[in-house]
Amino acid sequence: VQLQASGGGLVQPGGSLRLSCAASGFTLNYYAIAWFRQAPGKEREGVSCISLSDGSTAYADSVKGRFTVSRDNGKNTVSLQMNSLKPEDTAVYYCARGGFRARDYCSRYGFTRGSHDYWGQGTQVTVSS
Repeated sequence: VQLQASGGGLVQPGGSLRLSCAASGFTLNYYAIAWFRQAPGKEREGVSCISLSDGSTAYADSVKGRFTVSRDNGKNTVSLQMNSLKPEDTAVYYCARGGFRARDYCSRYGFTRGSHDYWGQGTQVTVSS
């Protein structure tokens, strides 16, 4: 099982980036995928989550209305579209696989680090002028 996060970079405030999480060794259909981020000196925090079994999603309040998580059609990949980026979005972004199946997984467990069993290596997002 592997998760490969990519798509990070340097962007100006107000700009957009699209992160991808490519899964291998398993099929996404029965799992949830969450995105976390960690800024220097801060705890890792949950940003967004999607349950691939029913399509339900969850977002942290700080990114609601700006970030959208989705599965790429025909691919074993989940994307995080980030719009209206702010300097406070600067962090290393990680994708992680849900460690078990449960109803309302994302809203109940999606942002709890211990709920996930495999993690990608992280991709740096820097928002700066």
